[in-house]
Amino acid sequence: MSDFDAVAVGRRVLAAEADALTQQADGLGEAFARAVDILHAAKGKIVCSGIGKSGHVARKIAATFASTGAPAFFVHANEASHGDLGMIAEGDVVLCLSKSGEVKELADVLAYSRRFHIPLIALTADPLSALGKAADVVLQLADAAEATAEVKAPTTSTTLQIALGDALAVALLERRGFTAKDFKTFHPGGKLGAMLQTVGDLMHGAAELPLVSLDAPMAQTLLVMTEKAFGIVGVTGPDGALRGVITDGDLRRHIDGLMSHTAGEVMTPGPKKTAPPGMLAGEALALMSDPLPMVTVLFVVEGGKPVGILRVHDLVRAGV
Repeated sequence: MSDFDAVAVGRRVLAAEADALTQQADGLGEAFARAVDILHAAKGKIVCSGIGKSGHVARKIAATFASTGAPAFFVHANEASHGDLGMIAEGDVVLCLSKSGEVKELADVLAYSRRFHIPLIALTADPLSALGKAADVVLQLADAAEATAEVKAPTTSTTLQIALGDALAVALLERRGFTAKDFKTFHPGGKLGAMLQTVGDLMHGAAELPLVSLDAPMAQTLLVMTEKAFGIVGVTGPDGALRGVITDGDLRRHIDGLMSHTAGEVMTPGPKKTAPPGMLAGEALALMSDPLPMVTVLFVVEGGKPVGILRVHDLVRAGV
């Protein structure tokens, strides 16, 4: 085995599967559009089923649907024959996975879907198989060899199944107008959940806002800046709109005769960066990190008026 090259094998496998994915994408057509139509029209849940490696993929696809706002669950083909068929109801759609389409364990799922007129979508390599003939729509797997060559263990075929499942889920969520804010509802925890929080979720509210009027004397302005401890003061006009900000840099630039000025005379007018309450936390972090200019504090503005303030520390603390 001294001449064995693991990297070369890995590259060969990845290249073979990448070629198969390209072939699958090029062959996508009307059947895929009809499958998305069926999924979109479903009044109930998407029931994903399979056995063996296809079963593992079906479980993953169900999880992807569910996390993107399309209620879905996995039913093992064997368990379906022992009572779990009762989980499939009128208004549901069945998505069955099998490369050959001739897996006998799927027979009861197919018969049940036909008996109760439940739409059936097949992911299979053979549209003339038992699964293919029973289905309302067949998403045919590309005719690509398994990456294992002589062994023929499911590799390329399961990659194609996963990719088709992802394609269905993404097409469905875009058809339904599912947004990142909707996605947040299904992902409240972890790094992803933190990124999907909004500025309004994390900001300091009106009671903590460091604000002064345009004509406020600098003695008052410095007092507010010290008490609120954000290192910044917002300057508002008579209408309550944010007209500018004062930072440590502004204080240094006006150090000579500082106390003889008003807030409006010292401020930097029209802050370049503000955020609406509905902005995602991840977007706010990207806005702060943009070097033109980089900031550590953002005023949260709605209708031109400040309603909160957000520090980069708040985002870090929330796990963004």
